[in-house]
Amino acid sequence: MHIENDKYLLEGGVDPLVLVKKYGCPLYIYETSVMKRQYDRLTKAFHLKKLKINYACKALNNIAVLKYLKSLGTGLDTVSIQEARIGLLAGFQPDEIIYTPNCVSIEEISQAVELGVKINIDNLSILEQFGSLYPHYPICIRINPHIMAGGNSKISVGHIDSKFGISFHQTPLIHRIIKAHDMTVEGIHMHTGSDILDIDVFLQGAEILFQVAEEFKDLQYIDFGSGFKVPYKEEDIETDIEELGEKITVRFNEFCERYGRKLTLMFEPGKFLVSESGVFLVKVNVVKQTTSTVFAGVDSGLNHLIRPMLYDSYHKIVNISKTEGRSRIYTVVGYICETDTFGGQSQNDRNQ
Repeated sequence: MHIENDKYLLEGGVDPLVLVKKYGCPLYIYETSVMKRQYDRLTKAFHLKKLKINYACKALNNIAVLKYLKSLGTGLDTVSIQEARIGLLAGFQPDEIIYTPNCVSIEEISQAVELGVKINIDNLSILEQFGSLYPHYPICIRINPHIMAGGNSKISVGHIDSKFGISFHQTPLIHRIIKAHDMTVEGIHMHTGSDILDIDVFLQGAEILFQVAEEFKDLQYIDFGSGFKVPYKEEDIETDIEELGEKITVRFNEFCERYGRKLTLMFEPGKFLVSESGVFLVKVNVVKQTTSTVFAGVDSGLNHLIRPMLYDSYHKIVNISKTEGRSRIYTVVGYICETDTFGGQSQNDRNQ
């Protein structure tokens, strides 16, 4: 969204206030042109014929968005059986969906087998149970590289104390289970966290993953996860995808030559593809003046946008209906009977 002639406009000159008048508030709007820009950046950054971008739909599983991303050529990364089913409804083929659950029952994983999607296992116990039930169903293994990375502790998932993945030190146990059940490992996977700025983190994880991958002789793909940092403010910095693409491409080609055949390189971006495309429109219900604060109470809350309350995340807030109004400091809050603050001065200027 941008300002033109003192009005906020969406891509193509669409006035968001017209959409509010038609559909009401609160209203989410997503710009497909932004999604395509981000997808094109990724595919151009990695100079590989066998590259697959699997959209991590936990970022946004709106079925219209899924259908659009499929039209661009993405696969789908899912973390629950419900997401896998939504992916099928959106038109993805089972072999275009990879299912990467954590701490779910073998019964749910069996449902994923019935759907025919790719299965990614991150637990030795589940691996053994799966092998006894489905020894001939190809699987992917999620490795924990013991790397602390991510914007905060809640989105750091590859460190030694994380519940995600099988430690790369436990690969002898993986091989023991695979051999006992005569299983086929078609992929190796890693995801260290979200909002990662330093590309050396990706390269460090890649080296660990390459070492593990060399021990599996039937691989079809290596999945490097994602976690690319996106800008939240105008002056914010982001992951240098182009530099990462150059360096990963060189190392991946070297690995494939050593491995003996070309594999598919996978990434599973979520926020990178969709976060900058979204606009959330709300209406101010009431302005409340207290002895210390001026609240702007809107017709939404953490039921529609929980990130500021859950992660202390920054989301820029602007008044699109009165662009020339007098500047004043407000604390923007929701209508839930909780402290559901979207942003304001009391949050150390994180949202304005």
